[in-house]
Amino acid sequence: MPTEVWGAELDSVFARVAGRFPRADLRWRMRGYLRGLLAPVARKNSRQLAAWAGHRDPAGIQHLMAGSRWDANALRDDVREYVGERLGPGGVLIIDDTAFAKKGLTSAGVGRQYTGMPGKIGNCQVGVFAAYATRWGRALVDRELYLPKAWTADRERCRAAKIPDEREFATKDELASTIVTRCLAAGLSAEWVTADEAYGQEWQFRRLLEELGVGYVVAVPKTQQVESQAGVWRINELIAQAPEDAWRRISCGNGMKGPRVYDWASAKLPAITPSDGDESAHHRWILARRNLIHPAEISYYFAYAPTSCTVADLARVAGMRWEIVECFQDARNECGLDDYEVRRYPGWYRHITLAMLAHAFLAVLAADKVAKEAAAPARPAAPSLSPRQRSADAWPLPGPTPVRLAAPKATR
Repeated sequence: MPTEVWGAELDSVFARVAGRFPRADLRWRMRGYLRGLLAPVARKNSRQLAAWAGHRDPAGIQHLMAGSRWDANALRDDVREYVGERLGPGGVLIIDDTAFAKKGLTSAGVGRQYTGMPGKIGNCQVGVFAAYATRWGRALVDRELYLPKAWTADRERCRAAKIPDEREFATKDELASTIVTRCLAAGLSAEWVTADEAYGQEWQFRRLLEELGVGYVVAVPKTQQVESQAGVWRINELIAQAPEDAWRRISCGNGMKGPRVYDWASAKLPAITPSDGDESAHHRWILARRNLIHPAEISYYFAYAPTSCTVADLARVAGMRWEIVECFQDARNECGLDDYEVRRYPGWYRHITLAMLAHAFLAVLAADKVAKEAAAPARPAAPSLSPRQRSADAWPLPGPTPVRLAAPKATR
């Protein structure tokens, strides 16, 4: 991309957020910090960013992170608005968490916790994030730091880390609910929400999305209970009864090697009265994705979608969930998302939000490039191998005597 285009867009970003920094010296430090996050610096901590910028020491950058007065949440709002404007309406809001490995016991929220990417327990901080994705691109738009009970139960420890007294314990799905509510209330034009099974299995989270009037496709475990007129079933037991011609071969999006094609099956669930009413504009669905090479590998989903939606629409939304994983990878590799050395609560939010702004800038540049190439012919989706027509995507739920299950245990 031409240097003048890159520079002009970055100047527009600086102009957009400059008002969040009340003093001129803070604005210049913010500009230097953001440029450093975008620069080819080996490790984007305060010391190396200061060296890259030609400063004698990292004191100025450390002051920006810890001692100065500016509102990271106001900057977050600017990031969300910027992404929404430039990536366009009608997108998907994606929820996920990611871990930041840390040593010691003093960093806000640190503790021995499950880290999803390595898949093990480690000493880390965990952040719950939202990304916004459209056909033009994707970027992170919101974040919250998860505080384990060991932290919120120890107010002296919280005060030492500058955690506000009003910040109480909240589960990750409660943080996700806060994020989704905030994004939609602010006018982010998301038509769908998607998330992995850690969030999808929480009925309060799904119910909130329905009350907010947004569609969702969320993963659930194979043991997820499904209520129908025939009783209570495990979702994998219901899917196992789907006839072979209920499966449709559909691409859920393009990957590095072309279309990501799976077999998909779905069924509509009965309305829940009286909350749904007689003329509900949405249906609830169960959905399954089957690996073509290893048919025993099946993923399961709950969905809430307009009555006009088809299984292909649901598959497309389900396939968007991986966009946030790519956001994490890009933000770590290109924008120093996990390179911070701050320990206190405000510093975490400040660094993470500035890294999100840097990532959003790169996402907008990439989206502009995609928009210019949009006239190129698109690759057609793989044809369905099922004889079922578009108007008959779902198969009727089975009606034999159901297997009654125990009440679900509390999760997360």
